Amino acid sequence: MKSVHKPVRECICCGNKFPKNSLFRIVKNDSGIFFDESGKADGRGAYICKSAACHEKLVKQKRLNRAFKGPVEESVYRSLIEQLESTRSAEQETV
Repeated sequence: MKSVHKPVRECICCGNKFPKNSLFRIVKNDSGIFFDESGKADGRGAYICKSAACHEKLVKQKRLNRAFKGPVEESVYRSLIEQLESTRSAEQETV
């Protein structure tokens, strides 16, 4: 029997590879940069794991600038971190 393919993506902060559905996706498209809860939004995507250390590294080293090949405003980083942290804490409460 053939095994089912599970897509794997790399965290832009730590460089570790994880199954796609266990990572957070951040998208850049014509409307801006935002947190993609569905994982299916159009645009350039960057993935980050759920570790708090990677969330800190995202801001400190401005990893989205590299991933999206251009400058990202500080306010975008702040709003993304708030969304990531709230989503992560909500997932931990359901577990």
